[in-house]
Order: sequence, then C-alpha cells, then structure tokens
Amino acid sequence: MKKLLESIQNLKNSEVKNLVDTRLREFKEIGNGSSDEIFEELCFCILTANFNAERSMKIQMEIGDGFLSFSKSDLAKKLRELGHRFPNRRAKYIVDARKHKNILKDVVETFDDDNELREWIVKNVKGIGYKEASHFLRNIGCTSFAIIDFHIIDVLTKHNIIEKPKVLTKRKYLEIEDLLREIAGKSNVSLAELDLYLWYMETGKILK
Repeated sequence: MKKLLESIQNLKNSEVKNLVDTRLREFKEIGNGSSDEIFEELCFCILTANFNAERSMKIQMEIGDGFLSFSKSDLAKKLRELGHRFPNRRAKYIVDARKHKNILKDVVETFDDDNELREWIVKNVKGIGYKEASHFLRNIGCTSFAIIDFHIIDVLTKHNIIEKPKVLTKRKYLEIEDLLREIAGKSNVSLAELDLYLWYMETGKILK
C-alpha cells in the first residue's frame, strides 16, 4: 500500500490536482442544478453499466433532453445508432426511471445518511446497482463514494492490495469500498477524490 500512497501524493502535488478539483466542482454544480439535469445524470449512469464510460458520455451529449421525452422505442433506436451495447434494456430502464424524475432532487436532499440514500436508489431505480448508484451520487456532488470498476480493481490488484475478484458481489463491493476508505483516509482525500486519482493512474484521464 505504501507505493500506492506515494503515487497518490505525487499526483496531489502535480497539475492533476487542478483537474480533479475542477471535476469535483462540476459535480457539485450538477447536484445544484434542476431536477431534469440530475435525472439526465442518472440516465448517464444507467448507460455505463457493463459499458464504456467515455462512450456513455458521448451518448449523453448526443441525446441530451431526449432522456426526458423520447418514447422507449425511439430511445432504443437512438442508443442503437450511437453504438450502445444494450439499447433495448437501457431504454426500458431509463423510461421506467422517469417516474422518479420530479422527486429525485428532493430524495437526494432528504437523506442525511449517504449510505441510506444509495440503498434507496439501488432499491427503487431499475438498472442501478451499487457501482452505478455510487457513480450517480459522486457525479452530483456526493464525496462519500468511489466507483469500483475494473480500472480501480486493476490498480488495487497491481499494488497487491486485493486479489482480483472473479465476481463483484455486493459483499465484495463493500469490502473493497472499505479498503478504499482506508486509503482515502491515509491520503487525506475524500473517496470521490481518490476515485479520480486512481482512474487517472490507470487511464491517464479525468472523466466522470
């Protein structure tokens, strides 16, 4: 773990910190935005499940307010045209999630406990698991979560902090999250910051 902590500290002392801080401010701005903006970010996170985040960002930009208005068939058609791996299922999940659109901002603001809020999202929004719910909350300004995807797992595996899991169950997800929380504490950063630093270490990019 020592080598990883040193790598994180080096990034904190570099220009990467400015990129991370800028991205975190952008996340806060989304969280302070309208219900529609917050819902569109939820749609982005639905798209990322078992799919590429960078490509999902491009799809989000192309569809925009279509997440709010397209019929299920039109949305599926558009997702297919834009190259999404699961156009029909993701369209179904997004259209189903619209029933929460007008209350989503209030729900986020109602919960005092971030873990309870994440549980509500996982339970009530189809197509959202712990990774996607964490992604959504991070992207609207919550700093309590990292997104445990294969990039993060690869970094931890390379530093011999974990053995690469064959299946990322809920139990394993939360175990890795606890390890990341320990690393974040030792690095004096939030989990959201740590996530961006680790992603940069693995990809050379600061996405969302």
